[in-house]
Amino acid sequence: MTTLDDLRADANSLAAHYTRFAVADRLLLSGHSHQAWPDVAEEGLLESFADAARDVDAKWERAFAKADQLRAGFRLLLGDPHGEYALGASTHDLVLRFLSAMELPRRPRLVTTDGEFHTLRRQLARLEEEGVEIVRVPLEPVTTLAERVAGEVDGNTAAVLVSAVLFETSRLVPGLAHLADVCRGRSIELLVDAYHALGVVPFALHDLGLTNAWVLGGGYKYLQLGEGNCFLRLPAHAQELRPVITGWYAEFGALADERHPDQVPYAIGGDRFAGATYDPASHYRGVRVQRFFAEQGLTPEFLRQVSQHQVGLLASVFDSLGLPEDLVTRDRSVELERLGGFLSLRCADAAGLQAALAVEGVRTDSRGPYLRFGPAPYLSDTQLETAMSTLAKVITA
Repeated sequence: MTTLDDLRADANSLAAHYTRFAVADRLLLSGHSHQAWPDVAEEGLLESFADAARDVDAKWERAFAKADQLRAGFRLLLGDPHGEYALGASTHDLVLRFLSAMELPRRPRLVTTDGEFHTLRRQLARLEEEGVEIVRVPLEPVTTLAERVAGEVDGNTAAVLVSAVLFETSRLVPGLAHLADVCRGRSIELLVDAYHALGVVPFALHDLGLTNAWVLGGGYKYLQLGEGNCFLRLPAHAQELRPVITGWYAEFGALADERHPDQVPYAIGGDRFAGATYDPASHYRGVRVQRFFAEQGLTPEFLRQVSQHQVGLLASVFDSLGLPEDLVTRDRSVELERLGGFLSLRCADAAGLQAALAVEGVRTDSRGPYLRFGPAPYLSDTQLETAMSTLAKVITA
């Protein structure tokens, strides 16, 4: 079983499982955007090819079984053994299906924040151009964000869309249970984007009071599942809704039934929000990586312990550098336990610093004024210290 001491060592024991990405020889601090895949991910891709080559169109029975295994992994991750999950290639696909099930003609109002990821930001802005009222609640102060969002809902509100972890600053959003209670009491749908939490912040729905919420997530970041492995968790009452944007897989179980041109049937369960023909290779890869996490003991609780250590180490090294605060700084008023899986630095030129670090072999990423150092469990303490110390070098240069 992997331990925190194993991961902190110069010869990080987990790194041996990521030789194809050469994580031991590279300073990959872009973990918040794209973590490396373990070598076994290739086994999943080869298995998908073998099934297609052997079974041709009959491969779908095996592919659907992989999709079910992937859903089971997401249920385990969210402590949600009986939840229904729709799968999609991207969160945008799933958001579209969700929004198309809302009663926007009757209640044309959506409440969100001014700090949502681009998936929501852009789509909601476009809906606003078409006459849907979009209420954007300011992020600050984050400590009261959920409460202030709850205060904006009214009889015309169809849905509330918020994040569990803010993608620019790494701040955890408290008070989501209260927001869920308010939305449930007024029959308003609540969608929580948990993408930036999964794999670094335990997200058991029942403990968080989110059993009646829709939850959006995916595996491209901390879960190391790669592209094409996104999900929308459906609350029980979702079986009453009929998404307008709907693929033929949403009636897959009823294709042999008698057709009624004036009626559009829907499947029961997560497939009610299904799309259409997809590339199943991503699911094969994702299932194999989920199994790898289980084999290595990479539970949500252990990954949180690792993440907190790594983010704390990065913050400590950054503070010791004494860099000019007009060029780069961080919010030291936020406790470590209120951060997600990366350290966010506010910079005069975040994109410029990201590019300069890349020249020195340090991969980071940036969003607007924020430079993000995203560690991963396969990195050693020495790698983290070296990466952060390189920031002083590029600023001095």
